[in-house]
Amino acid sequence: MTRLFIDADACPVKQEAERVATRHKVKMYLVANGGLRPSQNPFVEVVVVPDGPDVADMWIADRAGPGDVVVTGDIPLAARCVETGARVLKHNGERLDARNVGQALATRDLMTDLRAADPFRQGGGKAFSKADRSRFLDALEREMRGALKDGG
Repeated sequence: MTRLFIDADACPVKQEAERVATRHKVKMYLVANGGLRPSQNPFVEVVVVPDGPDVADMWIADRAGPGDVVVTGDIPLAARCVETGARVLKHNGERLDARNVGQALATRDLMTDLRAADPFRQGGGKAFSKADRSRFLDALEREMRGALKDGG
């Protein structure tokens, strides 16, 4: 049965994901260390994990598998979920799969090294736009249909 896992810490697309999950009648798990409001939606379960590094990521990675969809901006979590057969999307709608997750990990590691070597290179990324939100909705709809078709 298909499930939707959201790495909810700093996730800008929780509402969009909830709409898609509800439309497809798929259980959605919002996983975070706290700070989430309970949902009245019967398809949404808020999972509050203990504080600690990567605890929410581990919770998701231990449960996601074939037929599931995971939304995260965390590349190591994405890699673990791809490895288990889950479909993975970043918040901007970019799909991560076996063909590109290795490159995404390498780029992440390179950028971490560059920031460590140059303390003045700490700027954040670009702002999350309406186009990113729209791209995410299209991509999530596509992944959800694919997951359900594959046996969800």
